[in-house]
Amino acid sequence: MPENLQALLWRIADTLRGKMDADDFRDYILGFIFYKYLSEKMEDHANKILKPDKLTYADLKKHKEKRLYLKEVKADALDALGYFLEPDELFRELAERGNGEGKAKFILDDLTKILNHIEQSTMGTPSEEEFGNLFEDLDLTSSKLGKTESAKNELIVKILNQLNDVDFDLHNTENDVLGDAYEYLIGKFASGAGKKAGEFYTPQQVSTVLARLVTTGKTKLKNVYDPTCGSGSLLLRVAKEVKSVGKIYGQESNPTTYNLCRMNMIMHNKRYNEFEIKNEDTLERPQHLDMRFDAIVANPPFSAEWSASPLFMSDDRFAAYGKLAPKSTADFAFVQHMVHLLADGGTMACVLPHGVLFRGGAEGHIRECLIKEKNYLDAVIGLPSNIFYGTGIPTCIMVVKKKREHNGNVLFIDASQHFEKVKTQNVLRPQDIDKIVDTYRARTAEDKYSYVATLQEIADNDYNLNIPRYVDSFEEEEAVNLRAVAKELKKLDADMQATNTTIAAYCKELGIETPF
Repeated sequence: MPENLQALLWRIADTLRGKMDADDFRDYILGFIFYKYLSEKMEDHANKILKPDKLTYADLKKHKEKRLYLKEVKADALDALGYFLEPDELFRELAERGNGEGKAKFILDDLTKILNHIEQSTMGTPSEEEFGNLFEDLDLTSSKLGKTESAKNELIVKILNQLNDVDFDLHNTENDVLGDAYEYLIGKFASGAGKKAGEFYTPQQVSTVLARLVTTGKTKLKNVYDPTCGSGSLLLRVAKEVKSVGKIYGQESNPTTYNLCRMNMIMHNKRYNEFEIKNEDTLERPQHLDMRFDAIVANPPFSAEWSASPLFMSDDRFAAYGKLAPKSTADFAFVQHMVHLLADGGTMACVLPHGVLFRGGAEGHIRECLIKEKNYLDAVIGLPSNIFYGTGIPTCIMVVKKKREHNGNVLFIDASQHFEKVKTQNVLRPQDIDKIVDTYRARTAEDKYSYVATLQEIADNDYNLNIPRYVDSFEEEEAVNLRAVAKELKKLDADMQATNTTIAAYCKELGIETPF
């Protein structure tokens, strides 16, 4: 995305910054950008339909057969786009309507009705679930926008006018400018959101690693799934790595983030029937148990709590392991869930805290079963610390396959020292990403970076996967020349004696006691 557009978008966000925290103004800015996107797509689609009649969508506002034309346009738009907006409901129309002479005209009521109408237009259609309650976090009555209705209106009009001047170049089929802009803002908000950032965003460089791992050797995917999909950026990254994906699936427990994800899908030109995102707790109320997926990617919440109810021992996702992940640490529960939903020829790549590699108890038992009984673990990749927003802990990637080509060993990669520090974050550079992926694909051993461990070696280590047990990254310190050190110490001692003599002379001259 052009830097000037990045700067413009961030200036627009500045309009709200200071009035509310990052979570809140993120919802407003991204919600308005989404409304602008829907409007431009609607107008563009309607203009194509009306072109044979030498009409534009704007012409219909005063056309004598307006209702007849709108009926045809609506039917076509609901099928192609999944929603419908009338000509006077478009973003541009509303922004221009708000421009009064010296004072903003009141448009808050109109804006509320329009956002509601977008959702209502989908009711009873195949796209109803994808558009339902999409704007529920865009609270236009909130006192955070202003103390009076007039103040709220003035601020909203200002934002709409600023966005109205942004050209997202929707006709450019080569570059997804609007989708990239949306994701740029999601990332910017994440960088300032502290611990909450991990709830909705995986840094793009990590998403790229996961996406390239699960698409290794594939140009098409029947489907892709993320059980903790956040804003959906990780799923979209996988889709970019292949020629086509049949359908995108995800589940997200946070309602606000769930809305963010659906918006992100639509703004990246994913039609309503090309994705299915569910709003439920993945472990407690899984929504896709009848599915099997070609690719699974995830960045689950690290060491989250879950119920660990004994009833889950009869759940097919967990039963075969004989034990459940601890109530206070659900990491392996997510792994078991994903393994269960992985297709026989599929690949799963999941970001996890390092503790999953060596913790004992139930987790050690599950880890041993995953390797010894099932032989599904394909690779373990150590990432740099401080690479995720909101946490500085080191993390790893587990790569899992049910039908492994290299079923007699597991690849270990230590990429923890390969990064660039950017302000307060560590970032994987393109060359760091390439090195991880190339090493995984070639399955090569490299001194102090990677190692191919046999299953027997792992068994000898009691199924402890701690990376330093397999990749020796110890850097031997340079030998110390003791003679040179002794010589230097003698010189320093002589210098100190000379200095003391000088100080003593000054003290005698001043008639004071020496300090030694």
